[in-house]
Amino acid sequence: MTTITAPEVAPVARPGERRPPLARLTAVELRKLVNTRAGRWLLITIGLVAALIVTIQLVYAPDSEQTFVNFFMPSLLPVGVLLPVLGILSITSEWSQRTALTTFALVPRRERVIVAKLAAVVLAALASVLASLALAAVGTLIADATGGAGTWRIEGSLILHAAVFQVANVLLGAGFGLLLLHTPLAIVAYLVLPIAWSMVGQLVRPLDGAAGWLDSTRTMDPLFTAEMTAAQWGRLGVSLLVWLVVPLLAGLLRTLRREVA
Repeated sequence: MTTITAPEVAPVARPGERRPPLARLTAVELRKLVNTRAGRWLLITIGLVAALIVTIQLVYAPDSEQTFVNFFMPSLLPVGVLLPVLGILSITSEWSQRTALTTFALVPRRERVIVAKLAAVVLAALASVLASLALAAVGTLIADATGGAGTWRIEGSLILHAAVFQVANVLLGAGFGLLLLHTPLAIVAYLVLPIAWSMVGQLVRPLDGAAGWLDSTRTMDPLFTAEMTAAQWGRLGVSLLVWLVVPLLAGLLRTLRREVA
């Protein structure tokens, strides 16, 4: 009896799957911001609030104050209050809607997902600055046509400060979202803790000096002016280190270690 030996077949090497680039992940996270009902309506509300402020100024502001810079700057504060909620939702919605398991299964490197989320909310913040500029331009055109001052002059530093203000605010919200991973709790903490610290700093005289460095509300005020001193930038940096960098880093560690159920 003869024995036939089957020829050895070399294993076929399958090309390794390439991980999705960060730009694609960021585009996905940007799409998520408008795909959810809460995110969509929040963006609509932000746009309506900014448009309402410009409209009120056109109706009630004196003609001499209907200028581009006066249309632009007042819209930053209410938008800056709402944008951090968008940053919180971008993080916590993965857990509240139970999509984290799918997200982290598709992209096992959780830190890449988090970086993409942060990049997405930063782009949304910069887009809000562009939207405020566009609304200010529309308001200036209408003011010019209806007898208002219609002055277009604005310092370039104000636009830079506006971008810093909105980006810092949205990252503050994202930091609280990462740290707490719970939407209502993160929103309440973001709104209450800085306000509470600000009140304590004003009421307790020995803490007033520390509040000048740690109260983010106070250190962000100079961003609404055309010029900031080195000392003011230093105070802003210290306050953001406490309220932005520390929650982001602690939240990143928590998210990396949390079990996805």
